[in-house]
Amino acid sequence: MDQQSKQLISQLQQNPAMLRQIMQSGDGQTLMQQLTQKDGGASLQKAATAAAMGKPEQMMAMVSQLMQSPAGAELVERINQSVRK
Repeated sequence: MDQQSKQLISQLQQNPAMLRQIMQSGDGQTLMQQLTQKDGGASLQKAATAAAMGKPEQMMAMVSQLMQSPAGAELVERINQSVRK
């Protein structure tokens, strides 16, 4: 995962209101669909629980895997841009 994505995750951990805003956006909904499509969200739930306990590695791995596809990378970049505004 690149430094920019790590910084985004850190910002979202520190700002729950920003996270809620992103998750309610169209890109946020698309992100959730992509992260939950394989197992109905079980992996995402485990990763979110670990991240809440200060261990973001699983969540970072999921985002990194998503970014392997051009569409996933574009989605994460749009979310990064919306956070910077």
